[in-house]
Parts: sequence; structure tokens; C-alpha cells
Amino acid sequence: MKMSHVGIMVSDMDQAIEFYTQALGLEVVMGKSEVLEERKTAIGRMCIAVFGEGFDSFNIAHLVTSDGIGVELFEMKHRQPRHEVDFNRIGIFHFSLETKDFEGVIEKTLKYGGKQRMEVMRYHPEDDSKPAKMVYLEDPFGNLFELYSHSYAETYASEYE
Repeated sequence: MKMSHVGIMVSDMDQAIEFYTQALGLEVVMGKSEVLEERKTAIGRMCIAVFGEGFDSFNIAHLVTSDGIGVELFEMKHRQPRHEVDFNRIGIFHFSLETKDFEGVIEKTLKYGGKQRMEVMRYHPEDDSKPAKMVYLEDPFGNLFELYSHSYAETYASEYE
């Protein structure tokens, strides 16, 4: 099984495209386009099946990470201004990215309207041969993402304390 893509709700598509390309380095595959609630096209019927009757319309953009994972950005016509994370609810609460430019991505996240949710942490601070770092960040819309300095496999190849 391979990861294909993740869908993220945003409240301002133009700002989202700027953040995800400039701060996180994703590439636009298909820019901002509008999808209407209608039954004439396959995309219209699929969106009614997914979002239900009454969504009216939304903007969508398709981006891709450097390793080919897709990121779909959704800006619904009727939406909340910001995502509020509720850790008591079941469901996906974050996604994670890996970068060699760890500090640079944190700086760009802040520059383009995101937030740093915690101090940078090392999984093995007692062992300099295991320098894996992580931090939780937010995009400008309140969506959480975790940033890794090393691959998932490298990070969890040994137990942490």
C-alpha cells in the first residue's frame, strides 16, 4: 500500500497555496478551480456523494510533495474560519512531513502565517548518534502538522524515552 494524497480544509485558497508552496515547498499540480454542486458531471455527482446535498460550491487545488504525495486543498463556500482541533473526537488530527531543512521550514511556517505549537524535541536527547527531531506546527487555518528531521523509519527504529 502506498500513500496517495491527503485532503485539507482551508478558509482562504490563495493564502493556502502560498503557504503550502512557499513555506512547505510543495508544487502546484492543478491550481485553484471551482467545483459546483451539480449532477451533470462525474465530479459534481462524486462531490454530492461525499459532501452531501447543499454544499453549493468549493475551490480545490492539487499540490504534490517532493516524494509525490498529493495534497488536496479544499475551500468550501460555507465554512468555519478556522479548524478547531478537538482531541476528544475520533479521526485524523495531523499529517507529518519530513525535511532536511528543519529549522528553515519552521521559520517559513511562521513567516507565512503558521504557528509553532511546541518546542523542538529530540527522541533521544541522550544519544548524539540519534539526532532525530520533531515539532508540531499549524498552518494558517489551524490544521496541525508534524515536522520530522529524519524519516519515519529512522525516527522509530529504536525505542525512545
